[in-house]
Amino acid sequence: MIRFVEASLEGGEGAQLEAAMREEMRVLYAGLDLHGPDMPKAGPAELGPPSGAFIVGYEQDLAVCCGGVKRLDAEACEIKRMYVIPPARGRGVAWELLAALEDRARALGYGIARLDTGPKQQSAQRMYERAGYLPIANFNANPMATFFGEKRL
Repeated sequence: MIRFVEASLEGGEGAQLEAAMREEMRVLYAGLDLHGPDMPKAGPAELGPPSGAFIVGYEQDLAVCCGGVKRLDAEACEIKRMYVIPPARGRGVAWELLAALEDRARALGYGIARLDTGPKQQSAQRMYERAGYLPIANFNANPMATFFGEKRL
């Protein structure tokens, strides 16, 4: 069972996990900079109060995952920066994280969640589809993503 807490991208374990996720994406996608000018914004302003959230998940005292919710409009949000540390993968942590992010989105008043993933993350795409995310058009101009999904919350 994972315990989720509100966190910050500006310091602490939330910032460390998000940096590890960005490094993994940089390696996976040959130098990709998630903070680059062509990428959708997902920094502290987007993933923080009052219209967003960023959480870290803990197993006992070990931070094992993170993710955020970003406002798109009054009804829809985007789930961003999902990351599970390598030793915690394959045990359902990502499912728990996704469910916790959907709960945060509902608590913030969103009725629709959207997300995206790239061509080298087929397991993420399969998980999103199994979780009920249906394919939609590119909603966020992410030049690296090949799957864009939406789910009614």
